Amino acid sequence: MKIDYIAREPKGELAICTLAMPSDTNPNGDIFGGWVVSTMDLAGLVIIKRYIQHRITTVAINSMEFFSPVHVGDTVSCYGEIIKMGRTSIHLRMETWAQGYARGAKRNEIVTEGTFVYVAIDDDGKPTPLT
Repeated sequence: MKIDYIAREPKGELAICTLAMPSDTNPNGDIFGGWVVSTMDLAGLVIIKRYIQHRITTVAINSMEFFSPVHVGDTVSCYGEIIKMGRTSIHLRMETWAQGYARGAKRNEIVTEGTFVYVAIDDDGKPTPLT
């Protein structure tokens, strides 16, 4: 089910803005979902690094929903906001927006959103407190 998010603005901080390229397409000619998820994961790390200096690793994507495809040539912007900080973990709500021209019409719409969980780790890869 496609949800109409066009009427609202992105939520959170802008972390990454990039261009969807032909090399990132799936067999249907749309941008591969794995590329979008990877870009969102990197954007989450960018946001976290603004607040803490620990080594961070991704441990989960608790939810992920795609609303519409990303097309070659779209500008892809990832936004995120911290929704929970635990003793060692940080939960971010991430969303990705596409700006461009699909089928001749200008668009600026949310294409996916998800909740990403990161954990601070020490030099041995073990969870470590954020403080």
